[in-house]
Amino acid sequence: MATGSSIFLIALGAILTFAVDATISGIDIDVVGIILMIAGGIGLLVSMVWLDKATSPRSERVVEERHTTHSA
Repeated sequence: MATGSSIFLIALGAILTFAVDATISGIDIDVVGIILMIAGGIGLLVSMVWLDKATSPRSERVVEERHTTHSA
């Protein structure tokens, strides 16, 4: 999940939780909003960790090649 979609889920969840007063039979919109905010927060943390690992300096391996000559 990318950073942008995580922020979108957090914003959508906040809108459903704090701004929508509609009621739907069998669905609690506040709970759906909280679930979306939690999913967006987890996605944001995962994408930040993934981005940190992708941009951190990597240790480089130096491989020396030895050229040998074979005498016949």
